[in-house]
Amino acid sequence: MTRRLFYTDHHVLPLPPHHRFPVEKYRLLRELLARDNHFTFEPAPLADIETIALAHDRDYIHGFLNGTLGDAAIRRIGFPWSEALVTRTLASVGATLAATREAQSTGWGGTLAGGTHHAFAAEGSGFCVFNDIAIAARHLQQDKISRIAILDLDVHQGDGTAHIFRDDPSVLTISVHCKANFPLRKQQSSIDVELEASIADAEYLSALATVLPKIADFHPDFVFYQSGVDGLATDRLGRLRLTPAGLEERDRMVMRAALDLAVPFVITIGGGYSVPITLTAEAHATTFRIAQQILG
Repeated sequence: MTRRLFYTDHHVLPLPPHHRFPVEKYRLLRELLARDNHFTFEPAPLADIETIALAHDRDYIHGFLNGTLGDAAIRRIGFPWSEALVTRTLASVGATLAATREAQSTGWGGTLAGGTHHAFAAEGSGFCVFNDIAIAARHLQQDKISRIAILDLDVHQGDGTAHIFRDDPSVLTISVHCKANFPLRKQQSSIDVELEASIADAEYLSALATVLPKIADFHPDFVFYQSGVDGLATDRLGRLRLTPAGLEERDRMVMRAALDLAVPFVITIGGGYSVPITLTAEAHATTFRIAQQILG
């Protein structure tokens, strides 16, 4: 079966020279997957304000859209404000919403963007403006989807996601992350697994093996997977020592667990800052290839 994936890289994100956000990885990822003939690619629709407001404060939404956020708020986000950033951000959320609809109709869906887990309800942070997974989860709740699990395997804690759902027992938030890493001030997820810096594949996979059964124990109706690849040893911001083979096994474990759960499943890509950036794009591509192999 050919899978439809949603992308945003046609919306150019203007960044100053030497900015450390690797915007080119999104195009590289799509080009890699296009060689496989297992996927089709659809430009992401733009999310609307009312849907975004399911998870975000309206003053913050309008401040960002209108370019009236204060300097401190823009610095926390980490991108200079521009109309192009607004469009790209709306597309990133729209891609996850589209992937969510795809999962509901076909079993799983994917976006070649998203995973912006540092965005809180009323502020952005760490290259994250709006929290796409939180918005999609709230949208599902509007459709009476009662139990949602969010598995976040980015090397950085999903602090914004944890905070948004801190008082919602119907959403299970799991974050497996490096303890000595951004954000400095952690939030409380439903389940946090804090890893010491410099651990390698075996210890990481052992920790993951203890977490995955907890998703099944929760009996979710829907699962989101934030599949950041910044745990690679080559990553500038990761501080772990995972190999590409270790990440591949991580994804196989997650996809097998998703297959057993037999509920709609969405993949977002999250972070990745390897040098060269082609290593990040390859790792992201592997995630989708394994999903196609195991989930169909």
